[in-house]
Amino acid sequence: MRRRPAQAVTVGFLATIAVGTLLLTLPVSAAGRSASLLEALFTATSAACVTGLAVVDTETFWTPFGQAVILVLIQVGGFGVMTVASLLGLLVSRRLGLNTRMVAAESTHGAGLGEVRTVMLGALQFTIVAEVLVGLCVAGRLATAYGESPGHALWSGFFHAVSAFNNAGFSLYSDSLVRFVADPWVCLPICAAVIVGGLGFPVLLELWRLHRSGRRRVLHWHRWSIHARLTMGTTAALLVLGSLFVLAAEWGNPGTLGPLDAGGKLLAAFTQAVMPRTAGFNSVDVSQMNNGTWFVTDALMFIGAGSAGTAGGIKVGTFALLAFAIWAELRGDPDVTVLDRRVASATIRQALTVALVGVAAVVVPTMIMTATTTTFTLDQMLFEVTSAFSTTGLSTGITADLPGWHQLVLVALMFLGRLGPITLGSSLALRERQRLYRMPEARMIIG
Repeated sequence: MRRRPAQAVTVGFLATIAVGTLLLTLPVSAAGRSASLLEALFTATSAACVTGLAVVDTETFWTPFGQAVILVLIQVGGFGVMTVASLLGLLVSRRLGLNTRMVAAESTHGAGLGEVRTVMLGALQFTIVAEVLVGLCVAGRLATAYGESPGHALWSGFFHAVSAFNNAGFSLYSDSLVRFVADPWVCLPICAAVIVGGLGFPVLLELWRLHRSGRRRVLHWHRWSIHARLTMGTTAALLVLGSLFVLAAEWGNPGTLGPLDAGGKLLAAFTQAVMPRTAGFNSVDVSQMNNGTWFVTDALMFIGAGSAGTAGGIKVGTFALLAFAIWAELRGDPDVTVLDRRVASATIRQALTVALVGVAAVVVPTMIMTATTTTFTLDQMLFEVTSAFSTTGLSTGITADLPGWHQLVLVALMFLGRLGPITLGSSLALRERQRLYRMPEARMIIG
C-alpha cells in the first residue's frame, strides 16, 4: 500500500513520455527528416520532465506540430509535478500522528490544504494566470520591438511563458534568449515566471490566502509559515549571491558580459542567476563562461528551488535545513532549531538522505561518462549531468555531440531527477514508524 502512490506517479510519467516519443517520431513532427527514436525519446523525456536539454534545435528541427507536442508535454509534466507533489504531501500529513499533524498545521498555515479539489484547482488557476500574463507581455514586446507577426508573436510568447513557468527552458530561438540579453521586457517576465513556478504551490497558496485575509498580512514576515519563510528567504539569498558572483566573474569576459553596458551586465547576471532555479534558458553563451561560473552554476542547479513546484534539484528547503543542522552541530546545540521551532531528527535524516542520494546521482554518472570518453572535459560532463539530474536544461553545448548511450544516461537522470526527490521524500516520510525499543548507543570517531 505504501508503494502505490510512487508507482502511480512513475507509471503516469512513463506513459506520458511514451506517448510523446511516439508523436515526435511521426513525419509530421519534424521538418526535413523524421526524428530518430533516440531523438524523440530524449526530447519527450526532457519536455515531460521539464528539463530543456535538447539534442536537436527546437526552432529548426521540429515543425509547429512537433513544437506543440513539446509544449503539451511541458504543461502536463509541470502541472503534474506540482499537483502530484502537493497531493503526496497531503498523503504524508494524513499518515502522521494527531500531535504531529497539529504541529504541522500550525507551522505551515495549512488549514484547508487537505482538500484535493482545492489543491488541484488552486494549482491550475495559478498556472493559467501566470502563463497568460507572461505570454501577453512577451508577445507584445516581440510584435512591437522585433517586427514579428501577431500570430508568431503570440505563439512564441505563450510557448516561452509555459516553458518558463514550468521551469522547462525550451525555446523557439536557436540561441535561447541571447538575442534578448539586454531587453528587460523579455528577460524579466520570463525570470518572474521561472521564480514563481519554482516557489511551489504551497507557498503560493499561503501567500494568496494571507493577501485575501488582509493586504498587510502578506507583508508581515512573521505571519508566514516556516516552510514559506525558508523557501522565500533561501531563494532570495541564492538569487542575490548568484547574481553578484556572475557579475564579478563574467564582467570582463568578451564571450559573455564583456560587450554589454552596465545595465545590460546587471540584467544578464540576474537572468543567469535565475535560470539555475531550474530553467534552461540562457541569455549569454554558457560555453564561453569561466570554469568558476560553471561550478557555481552547478551548485545552484543542484540546490534547485521550492518543494512542490515545477523546479528540480534537492530543493532549497532541504539545503536550508542542512545548513541549520550544520550550524547547530558547530555550536554544540542538542537540537536543530529553525525560526524558533525544533526540527525532528527524522526530518533531518530525510533531508540528509535526499541530499546524499542526489550527490551520488551526479557523481557516479559523471565519473562513468568522463572515463569512457576523451572528447569532453570533466567540467563539461559535470555540468551536463548536474543539469539533467536537476532538470535544469542549461548546457555547455555538448549534449547533441555526446555518444548515444551517454544521451540515454541523461534521459535516465532527467527521469530520476524529476521524480526522485518527490517520491523519495514522500516514501521516507511514509515509512516512518515507531519502535518500542532502542538499541544500545555506540560512539564512533568522526573526522
